[in-house]
Amino acid sequence: MDSVRFGRALGIGARAAAKTLVTAVDAATSPNPSDSSAQPSAPAQPRPSMTTQVTSSVAQAKRTTAGVAQGGKKFGEAVWRPFVRLSGVLWLEFTGVFFGIFALYAGTGAWKLRGELHETATNHDAHMHFLMSAVMAVIFTYFCMSSFVRANRREKSR
Repeated sequence: MDSVRFGRALGIGARAAAKTLVTAVDAATSPNPSDSSAQPSAPAQPRPSMTTQVTSSVAQAKRTTAGVAQGGKKFGEAVWRPFVRLSGVLWLEFTGVFFGIFALYAGTGAWKLRGELHETATNHDAHMHFLMSAVMAVIFTYFCMSSFVRANRREKSR
């Protein structure tokens, strides 16, 4: 994942979370619109009951909580989704290197025993060691290459 795309995804979540936080702070610090002391020119009205104030406060708190939760969710999606994909690619590349080390080890073993290929009648054990080393080298080379191919596909996919 390139840094521009990662920064853009991170920025969207951060902006959404910041907007939600600013809205919640503005709502918490703004005066109550139904308060009679905020409107001096209006005729005196009876104060709303305590249950009305509590109900409006609870509704405002629920809206604020929902906004913060939504912003947190978007922030989490913007940060964790690229991180999970990138860590999966990194893990595939790590296992590819791990299999490559085993393939190299088996390949050098087969190279050392290559002269035993034609001497099957005189030294059967050395011939079998050569064949086993060659087979291990081929298998681990396949695992190494397939791991890197999968990592490349995962990195390019969105």
